[in-house]
Amino acid sequence: MTARLSRMTGIMGLSKKNNFVLTVRDADVVAAALRQALAGASPEERPGLERAAALVESTAAATDGQLRARWVRSRLAAVGFAGDITSVAAVKALRQAEPQLSLLAAVQLQKDAVAHPE
Repeated sequence: MTARLSRMTGIMGLSKKNNFVLTVRDADVVAAALRQALAGASPEERPGLERAAALVESTAAATDGQLRARWVRSRLAAVGFAGDITSVAAVKALRQAEPQLSLLAAVQLQKDAVAHPE
């Protein structure tokens, strides 16, 4: 499953100080493509496609909070942050990774990461 987190700042008065992160899921598109591929798969291809379909289904069950937590961890890793995710330094690193995030949005994302440990 692919989940994209998009910052929304250009909608109805949202600004850098007041933004939010929108989770966009497309697991249904991926699952449909896998089902179509399975329908015409050769016996040799079926095991791999069945495994891929199972992975998509299990990943699709993740909540928005879990997806945001994964995204936060990936963004922190991208800037080399390996410290305590509950720290002020984590919020600072997240805003370094994503400069357009407001402080409020970064703190809310941090809370998701804390609430959904790996």
